[in-house]
Amino acid sequence: MVSLENAVIARLHKGADRFEVLVDPHEAEQIIEGKTDNILSTLAIDAVFSDSKKGTHAPVESLQKHFNTTDISTIAKEIIQKGEIQLTTEQRREMQEKKKKRIVDLIVKNAMDPKTKMPHPRTRIELAMDEAKVHIDPFKSVNQQMKTIIEVLRPLLPISMEQARISVKIPPEHVGKAYGAVRSFGTLEREEWQSDGTWIGIVKLPAGMQTDFYDRLNTLTKGNVETRILK
Repeated sequence: MVSLENAVIARLHKGADRFEVLVDPHEAEQIIEGKTDNILSTLAIDAVFSDSKKGTHAPVESLQKHFNTTDISTIAKEIIQKGEIQLTTEQRREMQEKKKKRIVDLIVKNAMDPKTKMPHPRTRIELAMDEAKVHIDPFKSVNQQMKTIIEVLRPLLPISMEQARISVKIPPEHVGKAYGAVRSFGTLEREEWQSDGTWIGIVKLPAGMQTDFYDRLNTLTKGNVETRILK
């Protein structure tokens, strides 16, 4: 259970009837994204209301009519997933900022400039989102919003959600340290061991991870590594 002071109203209309539950706004996000099924623990009060401000409980016959059940957990889940969450201005701003950060993280990791084949800096993406006045829905998952946001950014920022294919050649004295790092960054499409112990491979990874990939390999091999972006 959550405290009443931290809870907000989730409201769903069915015909002329109204149904409300008091829920933690952050937990509501988890329910909407399908990340939790422990519904009752997210509610401030284990009840369904027709008017939560007045403390008026929804009639049992009304619950049965519209939800085909009187189970509070089942009903609350539907209200949260299909209804409206009444956030305060501050709560909405905070949740939008957190979701924006997650969206930018995903773009940085997976997107690149199709001309240079290199990832866009985080600041450039954030500025483009601000210029495009991108709307962040605090209750839609990151994946649900990504496609729309990318399309909005394209007129301002050349951007492609692709994976990069990189050829890597590691000399034998550094294979022990660097081989595991290569595998951890992406998927090996091909690998070959030379007679002298040199390792050659092709790795496929999210385009935005290229800079981190190169930095990691250069650190582990002291710069003694060969890489090449493949078409």
